[in-house]
Amino acid sequence: MSERIFIGVAWPYANGPLHLGHIAGAYLPADIFARYHRLKGNKVLMVSGSDQHGAPITIRAEQESTTPQEVVDKYHQQFVECWKKLGISFDLFTTTGTPNHSQVTHDIFLTLLNKGYIYKDKMLQAYCPKCQRFLPDRYLEGTCPHCGFTKARGDECDECGKPLNPWELKDLRCYLCSTPPRSESSEHFFLSLSSFQGKLTDWTKEQTHWRRNVLGTTWKFLDEGLKDRAVTRDLDWGVIVPQSGFERKRIYVWFEAVIGYLSASKEWAKLQGDDTAWQAFWQDDAKSFYFIGKDNIFFHTLVWPAMLMGYGSLNLPYDVPANEFLTIEGKKLSTSRGWAIWLHDYLERYEPDPLRYTLAVNMPETGDSDFSWREFLRRNNNELVATYGNLAHRVLTFAYRNFDGAVPAPGELDKRSQGLLHEAEVTLDGVDKLLYRCEFKGAVKEAMSLAQEANRYLDEQAPWKTIKTERETSAKSVYTVLSVLTALKTVFYPFLPFSSEKLHSFLGFDGSVKEAGWKVQFLPPGHKLRQPKPLFVKLDEDIVAKESSQLVSLKENQKI
Repeated sequence: MSERIFIGVAWPYANGPLHLGHIAGAYLPADIFARYHRLKGNKVLMVSGSDQHGAPITIRAEQESTTPQEVVDKYHQQFVECWKKLGISFDLFTTTGTPNHSQVTHDIFLTLLNKGYIYKDKMLQAYCPKCQRFLPDRYLEGTCPHCGFTKARGDECDECGKPLNPWELKDLRCYLCSTPPRSESSEHFFLSLSSFQGKLTDWTKEQTHWRRNVLGTTWKFLDEGLKDRAVTRDLDWGVIVPQSGFERKRIYVWFEAVIGYLSASKEWAKLQGDDTAWQAFWQDDAKSFYFIGKDNIFFHTLVWPAMLMGYGSLNLPYDVPANEFLTIEGKKLSTSRGWAIWLHDYLERYEPDPLRYTLAVNMPETGDSDFSWREFLRRNNNELVATYGNLAHRVLTFAYRNFDGAVPAPGELDKRSQGLLHEAEVTLDGVDKLLYRCEFKGAVKEAMSLAQEANRYLDEQAPWKTIKTERETSAKSVYTVLSVLTALKTVFYPFLPFSSEKLHSFLGFDGSVKEAGWKVQFLPPGHKLRQPKPLFVKLDEDIVAKESSQLVSLKENQKI
């Protein structure tokens, strides 16, 4: 029986290009998970979009002497192009700037307000006397009271990940001009997060399947006691506040961005011609997964569930498989210092699958992981080219040349051949279980282990030696490896969709891997193959020095 799987993926700020940290943190694992479930025949809805509100957008606009909308349009288009090239298969990638998103945000805001979960109160807001305006939290900078980081922002410390209120910072200053702000009272709406302390505590106790880091972070905030948070700010860019007297204020981005998961689902439903189609993923027997980086855990395991509890009748998150961070060449990724690898730059020079593989096999699931060009070269040349690609190309080429472009009749299989075919089925089952639990790193390693074992088998059997004197023996080993390749193109498909589709075609199948489903397709003798080509391209050693030297020269693409 098929399942319904909702996949919400973090909304990237449309103020700068995507880098590999974004991909390893949220977008690649989400796509792997979505492709796996579609292959299993499950009904999947994966949504996200460009977060076009908030201070990062307006800061970028001021830096470039342009408008926030022009900034959003530029980077949203770049995101869409990158998703297509990398194979990130969203059912809908939209923006938070649509009328639909504002309507859904207003519905949730007003419902929570009417139920007493949102209330009005006054708060001290930072005002810069030099800039002569109220400062959004990310326009403020200071020293974090928790870890001592001297460039923490007014909403969150980028070093320790703690959510902050601006006045908690020491040495508070305006990000733009470094002037110390003065405090002025301003009326705002607040989410009564503290009202959900008990419900969230009881609910979190039930989430025994969550990753340790996600549970640990969630319990840390619960143990400290949840504090109410302002949901409006003195801004002129964002979703308007649907209340009289608040015309010069906007709904705070942290509140409306998570609502994007629901608004995108409703937008998707309308595009399907069925305004109610979203309900199957939000109100019926469906599981919802949220793929984010670890700095967003608080908003997805506490704030968003509280909003959903208050609103009522919508599914709470089933899992929030947040990843840790990706470092680059052993150093913490820093866009302000140019220490980043931009996705669009990578995709201009290299194929997508080698990057997907390298990030997947070293995914930061339980701790920070590192990307280096040396490792990328090794993974591509030694594992994709020399192991998996070589296995596929040499057996397909051999079969095409020596058996008239068709699958040979194997005769009676010996114990060794039967054992390898059994291992293919075991691998399919093992990868299935790992992917279902969002253990992507272990799953891709298990897939590559099957390729390595098939290579050993092929070397042992050496059909190129027996083809003239023992043709039946040669046919047996070729048939066996071709059958294993049908398993490999399936288990690798969530990770390597482009090469899996190529292999699917070389093996003589029509349609797509997705249509074939999650199974080993043992090939019947006489099944026609197509002339093969290499699945992967070997890279030159000199790319390591070349790419590493460019890291610090990419500062023009800074992201706030």
